[in-house]
Amino acid sequence: MRAFGRSDTGRVRSSNQDAFICGRLPGGAVFAVVSDGMGGANGGNVASAIAIKVISDRIVDVYREGMGQNSLRHMLESAISAANVEIFDAAMADTDLRGMGTTVVSVLVVDGQVHIAHVGDSRAYIVVGEGMEQVTRDHSIVQTMVEKGQLTPDEARNHPRKHFITRALGVEETVECDYNEFPFPREGLLLICTDGLTNMVETDEIYKTVKTSVVDDIPDRLIGAANMAGGSDNITVVVLSAS
Repeated sequence: MRAFGRSDTGRVRSSNQDAFICGRLPGGAVFAVVSDGMGGANGGNVASAIAIKVISDRIVDVYREGMGQNSLRHMLESAISAANVEIFDAAMADTDLRGMGTTVVSVLVVDGQVHIAHVGDSRAYIVVGEGMEQVTRDHSIVQTMVEKGQLTPDEARNHPRKHFITRALGVEETVECDYNEFPFPREGLLLICTDGLTNMVETDEIYKTVKTSVVDDIPDRLIGAANMAGGSDNITVVVLSAS
């Protein structure tokens, strides 16, 4: 199992508020964490950096071979809670950082099983021969409107409030994350990304790029596609592959 990625500032922003980390764990397990900060140049950078450090440190410190499903879930959820507290406290201690926050997608693959905990609108997808499926749910205003039948998915893509998220780490004292687990796809891969990719490149094009690329080249090629489309935001792409 391999995990690797890349982050890019894009063509419009002056700084990169995205952050990510990939790592190996005992027994062949791998993990990845992706964050997209918000709250001004300084605040966004700080929030995403705190999230990456706190969550990855907790995973590395706590993970042991043979942990049960409930223990793995608790590890990811408690790591996100710890990051939320640290970001919130940092914002309360510095007026320049007030209002900062970040999305997060935290992924652990152990013995062929994927464990995902996430907050916000950064996404994870399974990509297999038959197509591409989003396995996280956006915590956003437009997603809620789609689920209520007030918008179609096509209308949501270009809605003026598509950047408004309903959950983020560090904005409040506590945060609720969503958790999901499923088998790692046979002959497929897991793609994790910030909205700098998905807001610029259509799902069909992402899928086509993934399927026509050598695995190691996928992050570079997708970031290139987002920049070719305008690169209006920071872009982060992480790939987990069994091959």
